[in-house]
Amino acid sequence: MAKSGQHGGNVLQMAEQYGLAPADITDFSANINPLGMPPFLRDILTVHLDRLEVYPDIDYQDLHQALAQHHQLPPHNVVAGNGATELIFLWVQQQQPQHALIVEPTFGEYRRALTRDGCEITQYSLDEKTGFALTVQFLDALSPEYDCLFLCTPNNPTGLIPELELLIQIVERCEEYDIALFIDESFIDFIPERQSLIECLNDYPHLYILRSLTKFYALPGLRLGYMVSANEAVLDGMRDLREPWTINALAATAGEYLFRDQKYVEHTHLWLTQQQEFMWQELNQFSALECSPPSANYLFFKHKVPDSKLQEELMQYGILIRSCANYPALNHQYYRVAIKSHSDNLKLIAALKEVLNHD
Repeated sequence: MAKSGQHGGNVLQMAEQYGLAPADITDFSANINPLGMPPFLRDILTVHLDRLEVYPDIDYQDLHQALAQHHQLPPHNVVAGNGATELIFLWVQQQQPQHALIVEPTFGEYRRALTRDGCEITQYSLDEKTGFALTVQFLDALSPEYDCLFLCTPNNPTGLIPELELLIQIVERCEEYDIALFIDESFIDFIPERQSLIECLNDYPHLYILRSLTKFYALPGLRLGYMVSANEAVLDGMRDLREPWTINALAATAGEYLFRDQKYVEHTHLWLTQQQEFMWQELNQFSALECSPPSANYLFFKHKVPDSKLQEELMQYGILIRSCANYPALNHQYYRVAIKSHSDNLKLIAALKEVLNHD
């Protein structure tokens, strides 16, 4: 079982620790779309509540058809999962890599999945001096000794996304060295101008792309994600390994309908354009903070105070932010905050002014 401190969104645990009611905490630790689930989806799920009374289709054919159609792929190039995390573990279980390369800091479940299966892990640590950006020097770190590489674009927690040209170079180098390349695009839907590498699938059978539907569409409680790849043999192997019915009926139903609401997508991008710039400007007013440029729906920053206790101090104001102390290559001075509604964002800025004595 994962420890509560390994992820954001641990409102109940933090409320108990600080003697607060969960309802009194504004959660900036989980990067979920503050618009909530698409309004039409509530009606869809209500109409289909009777699906809970029967087993889901064990192959989830309608769900896979909807996902495939969205990306203009054949259904056999798509495998859905009970959240993106299930697919991380399932992919590692199917691949059985012996020596993996992980670019840190990044999402912790890659390391957990590899460690559970006994894989040797080499860590490539991003440099604070370059703002934790992935640069062309990374290409020199790739070699045939690795059989898989994990990349998160945009990266979690830094929010940075490599230049597309560099990503293509990495894809090509992995293809040359027979390295299975696992790219996590869980937050890329928040960046409409960014091209997904899904468009490159047919040219690179070593490429596996993970997507999440729970963050952009605000459905973390339903748990739904999917992987796409041109390597049908690997995806078939994952289907054979997985336990039956891991996706509940309502999650599968949501996935069948989500892509039909383009207005929700437009409203989300409009909100983020406004609030991302607002938060970026506000955080940069604090001399005690060093904030990375945002790309998705969260911001990453360093508190310059060596003995930083910023998470603890903000909890006194009912504000929960994500400490990045448990990320390899980071420490207790690094934090991540979600971009939320304007009113919630104002609460965070006001609390930071109190804590940092900024006026």
